[in-house]
Amino acid sequence: MLTLLVALLFAQTTPAPQPAQLDVQAAGRFAELALACVRQEYPNKISHVLNTPADIKAPHELTPVFYGCYDWHSAVHGHWLLVRLVRTFPDAPFAKDAMAALNANITPAHVAGEVAYLNGTGRETFERPYGLAWLLQLAQELREWNSPEAAALSKTLAPLESAAAASLSRWLPKLAYPIREGEHAQTAFAFGLILDWARSTHDQAMERVLTGKIREFHVKDRACPISYEPSGQDFVSPCLAEADVMRRVLDPEAFASWLSGFLPDIPRTATANWLPIGVVTDKSDGKLAHLDGLNLSRAWMLEGIASGLPAGDWRRPALLAAARTHAESGLASVTGEHYEGGHWLGSFATYLVTKRGLGK
Repeated sequence: MLTLLVALLFAQTTPAPQPAQLDVQAAGRFAELALACVRQEYPNKISHVLNTPADIKAPHELTPVFYGCYDWHSAVHGHWLLVRLVRTFPDAPFAKDAMAALNANITPAHVAGEVAYLNGTGRETFERPYGLAWLLQLAQELREWNSPEAAALSKTLAPLESAAAASLSRWLPKLAYPIREGEHAQTAFAFGLILDWARSTHDQAMERVLTGKIREFHVKDRACPISYEPSGQDFVSPCLAEADVMRRVLDPEAFASWLSGFLPDIPRTATANWLPIGVVTDKSDGKLAHLDGLNLSRAWMLEGIASGLPAGDWRRPALLAAARTHAESGLASVTGEHYEGGHWLGSFATYLVTKRGLGK
């Protein structure tokens, strides 16, 4: 049976809302997007502090693992995408090429170079929190995948995983306020990824700090102005990301009560009209194309919010209806036609359709 995802990738019009699914053909298309860029050095947008003239180097010399996919964080979640898809489809035609790329990039020498770069003078804020959160997701994916190849890669990546966690651990206690924007600096989205990693790895210290910060920042929040969203270049929703991280730290009854105050206007019927999809007017513009990613991230956050509510909660149908329309629009945009979206949207699509945010 042809899954919805394949239909979305190839059809000109979208069918009635259905749950997003993943098959090996669609997974192969996503893998191709990552394989096309994880070792493609240029174009490259680096965020780089120069301490001396000796720091003027090519991207592959500065960050020897994650130098492709236009920027560091996209390279990180491009590698995560490959691990996630090979773990899901180990016998797929793309698996051999994906493992070859992973083994070529994640080597002891390359990882040592990444650690040295991350720990370099003046780089305390490097890729914090978004890129570091995705790095921990990559480490989590490798650790949870029960295979000899994954175990070897996990061991190799471990020094960088530790360095990323240490960077975040130094920062979190000093963070006095949440960052509520719809791009990379947002704390709610990153906190969700980091908390999932901490629980998977049994890092109780990190879990305690994160849980405390999430509650400190958000438990008293009320009436999030979701009608103000999206901003013109958002790829994560400030309101939905906050609700999605709060469901991770509250039990269903407490979360249901909190959500009533935070998003009081969720409809009582199975309609998606309360949350219109983001519209991209120029997919070749890298910032405007962020809105395709917003539709994907909204979809998985809406699913996450619904999953945190009691089974009979009246808001679940409206949340899931909006999730479906956003998934349809977002998945239809993952074509690779323009590098501006092709280098990263496959990762967001994979996170959505494999239910990674739901712990699957």
